Amino acid sequence: MKATIYHNPRCSKSRQTLQLLESSDATPDIEIIDYQKTPLDVATLDEICTGLGIEPQQLIRTKEDLFKELGLSIDDNKTREEWLAILQQNPKLIERPIVNINGRYAIGRPPENVALLLDDMD
Repeated sequence: MKATIYHNPRCSKSRQTLQLLESSDATPDIEIIDYQKTPLDVATLDEICTGLGIEPQQLIRTKEDLFKELGLSIDDNKTREEWLAILQQNPKLIERPIVNINGRYAIGRPPENVALLLDDMD
């Protein structure tokens, strides 16, 4: 079973989630994508949002200083494409970590969300 983690190594929850994946027998093949160093394209972000069943603005870390600095509000009347572009241009705003296991997605905040995903794979 292959797992992909969209990871920020400076985030404790992201590190905990990666450790959870590495210690699981269910995920022998783990692809680690540091999305700060390798920014995600709009198509990947769209796929992630679709996989999570959320709109792009629901993937935004609204408490990040950058969110306020950009003058954004979740209530802004923006299109899906505009929100995806904001995430693509500002990876620091992406909620983390995000895990994809065989096309099923979870946000590892808390890491237990990914544990539940792993349990569902059994």
